[in-house]
Amino acid sequence: MINAIEQDHQRFRQIVKGKIRKELRRFLSRSELIGKEGKRFVSIPVHDLDTPTFRYGDNNTGVGMGEGQEGQTVGKPDQGDNAGGDKDGQHILEVDVSLDELADILSEELELPRIKPKGEHRISTIKDKYTGIRPVGPASLRHFKRTYREALKRQISMGLYDPDNPVIIPIKRDLRFRSWNEVRKPQSNAVIVYMMDVSGSMGDEQKELVRLNAFWIDTWLRRNYEGIESRYIIHDVRAQEVDKKTFFSIREDGGTRISSAFQCCKQLLTDHYDPSDWNIYLFHFSDGDNSSEADNRQCVSLLIEDLLPPCNMFGYCQVASAYGSGNFLHVLREAFPASTPGQSSSSPSDDCKLVTTKVNSKDDIYESLKLLFKAGR
Repeated sequence: MINAIEQDHQRFRQIVKGKIRKELRRFLSRSELIGKEGKRFVSIPVHDLDTPTFRYGDNNTGVGMGEGQEGQTVGKPDQGDNAGGDKDGQHILEVDVSLDELADILSEELELPRIKPKGEHRISTIKDKYTGIRPVGPASLRHFKRTYREALKRQISMGLYDPDNPVIIPIKRDLRFRSWNEVRKPQSNAVIVYMMDVSGSMGDEQKELVRLNAFWIDTWLRRNYEGIESRYIIHDVRAQEVDKKTFFSIREDGGTRISSAFQCCKQLLTDHYDPSDWNIYLFHFSDGDNSSEADNRQCVSLLIEDLLPPCNMFGYCQVASAYGSGNFLHVLREAFPASTPGQSSSSPSDDCKLVTTKVNSKDDIYESLKLLFKAGR
């Protein structure tokens, strides 16, 4: 019975995954998912899917099988303006899905390759590993085959086994349970540095696009790394490191100097993250405005000399704004041709680590993620 229930549950989970995969583009743009995040799970509304239930009874009886004529009203219909509607209802079921499951679905649908971590494994986690069998333990860890074998051996040795009636009845001393030990498992270090322009041209709509993009970037990278840190840098003409809440809520009204964020990021990596030990992911979000051509050149210089060499990848995501010029995207694509979608470099170099994407609306997040991680860095 338990195995049958587990099979039904697995079948139900596969149906849920199929529904999510089918409407992945829509789910990627749902900001409600972020608000429902908790303990690495999110609640996803799935339309036209019923909760699994037990169904019993005689199929020859019930509504529609008793007395009366076809089309006859059952009970008293409501009258007046408050009468109920006559349309079919839409079934909406909220299903809890782990972020790891969402990341796997994202990987399958976008055909994202798994990331191969670099560097040394300096961080260790303690995990339980089943290593043997013992005669005592909780019922949840009872080993059925070992218990059955012990009972069979006992009955044969005592002459109680009847081949014509092979009934095996375990007793207490036959019970066997899985045992475990705590083991240390090395895990790869990874750091994600998010940088965002918070000047006056970056409004609430732009920040919502950044928030959604960052959520899915974080979800995918955490699926590939067990040990991961996130750092946040905001800037207008000056840059500073802030916490996650401040990163997504603060808004300034000053100008923009992108190089200030790159300088702050450079110092952060120098002080805390040795590239020989850490997998480094850098992401910058902006509407493409910058203070001057001189600062554009300084940004390119900082990328070439300081930021691209130590990192796994640098993602620049430009969001559409009515007040932003959008010029910085062209600056990067001109300086690093391989960062342009559809373009490739003739030789492997640091400019291959730079990926540029443009997100004009929530519908573009799907393609943005595909471009950022298709190389599997």
